[in-house]
This record gives sequence, structure tokens and C-alpha cells, in this order.
Amino acid sequence: MTVSFHKFGDYFPGTGDIRDVGHSKGKYYSLNVPLDDGIDDESYQSLFKPIMGKVMEVFNPGAVVLQCGADSLSGDRLGCFNLSIKGHAECVRFMRSFNVPLLLLGGGGYTIRNVARCWCYETGVALGHELTDKMPANEYYEYFGPDYTLHVAPSNMENKNTRHQLDDIRSKLLDNLSKLRHSPSVQFQERPPETELPEQDEDKENPDERRDADSDVEMNDAKPLEDSGRRSSIQGVRMKKEPSETEATDLDVNSVAAEHSRGSVPVADGVGSSKQTLPNDTSPMAIDEPGAPKVETEISNKLQDQPTMNQKP
Repeated sequence: MTVSFHKFGDYFPGTGDIRDVGHSKGKYYSLNVPLDDGIDDESYQSLFKPIMGKVMEVFNPGAVVLQCGADSLSGDRLGCFNLSIKGHAECVRFMRSFNVPLLLLGGGGYTIRNVARCWCYETGVALGHELTDKMPANEYYEYFGPDYTLHVAPSNMENKNTRHQLDDIRSKLLDNLSKLRHSPSVQFQERPPETELPEQDEDKENPDERRDADSDVEMNDAKPLEDSGRRSSIQGVRMKKEPSETEATDLDVNSVAAEHSRGSVPVADGVGSSKQTLPNDTSPMAIDEPGAPKVETEISNKLQDQPTMNQKP
């Protein structure tokens, strides 16, 4: 973006009308502030500060290049403005207040001793150091007589810039700036409040919930508990089935023993041993099962009853 404050009218090079706003994608990125003869410090600042303040708000530049042309000073041999050195330097002070990188350049200026005065004072402003008005002794001291001071008083030339003209220029340029999109980094809405999520109290955590160390998904133990209950019920059914098979084997043994008591079927020597190994066959199935003690008790009770059935008449 370019902003120019300049003399406009029957004056070289004849460009810089307020209607020169740029073209195509650069439209409104060129601001021209046309001024008439004799503008003073107060009139100049009434335009410079509001316009440049709006530029910094809307465009939000990463750096500023400020050309400090000294031909706008009072008493310049070619210039036609009536600014004092302090009024000229006020522009530097204002741009410095935005705290963005600032590059100061020279420019016009055709009364050499006043150019030296201006740029000396503005160097101090850029560095944040206020210089005294009294000129120190140096080899060029005689160039600044007869006053030998840093500052030069403005003249009494007429200010042809009326208040109405200045207000009209300011209004049009601020309107042009309002047509630009604001810089994305500039926020014009209220900042949302910074909220912190409360830390979860580990003492109050649900014991049925757990977190996987490698995952953010909560894991619930309710379902595994249901699965374990289902497995327990299945194992209970299996244990109920195992005693029924054992009972069938005992019934076979009892029938053989009954036949033997009647003398029709001889009792094999291994029958007793097979009966004694039955608890060993069923015990591995009942090591970890809740119903194991009951099964072993039923089997032992049946074995104790069998000798009465195997007694010889």
C-alpha cells in the first residue's frame, strides 16, 4: 500500500488526485492526499494521524518505509508548505508508536541548512532521544546563524487549505479504506474466554471403567463381566453333565456287582481299580470349577455304598 501527502494542482508532475485509487486487484491500495499551499502543523496532523492510523488498522503492514521529504518545511526554496521541524517530526513519532519495523528515508529539501536540522532532529526522535534546541559548536556552526538553533519558526504565509476541504479529503480517504478487507491477523470480535478443563479426580473414577494406555477410548468392564458370567454358566452346565456320565459309569459297575452277587457274572480284578480311578478322571475337570467339591463328594459317597452291594452271600 502507498500513501502520499503532496502538493496538488498546477504543479509538477500533475498526478496524485484523490480519485487515483489504484486499478484491478490494487484498487484502494493507493491513497493520495492532495494539499494546497501553506498547510501548517495542525492542519497536516488532522489528516496524517487519522488516515495513517486507519491504514495501520486495516492493512496491518509488517514494516513501514517512511520518506521524510524536507521540502514541506517552512522556508524551503521550492516547497510551498509551512511545516515546522517539530510538526514534521511528529509524523515520525506517530509511526514509531505502532512498534513495527520502520525504515526512514530522506527525500526532497532545497534549503540545505533546514534539511540538516530536520533530519538531525528526526534521527533523535527515531532513537527516542530528545535533542536540545541550542546548536553545539562544530565545524559547520556558521551555516546555522544568526540564531544557531536547531528549530526554525514557521512563516506567516497563508494556509489555503480550508477546514471544509480537509474534512472532505479525510472523509473520502477513510471511506476508501473501509472498502478493503481487513488483515486476517487483525481480530475485531471479542476474544473468547480462556477455559481450562477440570482435571479428573482419580479417587472418584468409576471402578468399572478403565482406559487403555495407548488409546483415548474409554473401556467399560461391564461387558467382559457379562461374558465371564456367561462362561461360568457354561462351565456349570458342563460340570452338571460330567457327574451324569460318572453316575452312568457307577450304575454299570453296580449292575456288574449285582450280577456277581447273584453268581452269574464274575467280577474282574480291574473293576475295583477302575472305580478308584474315577475320581482321578473327573478331578482334572473340576480343579478350577466352582462345582468340583460337590462332584467329588457325590462320587465318594457312591464309592462308599458300593462294598455293601459287592458283599458275598
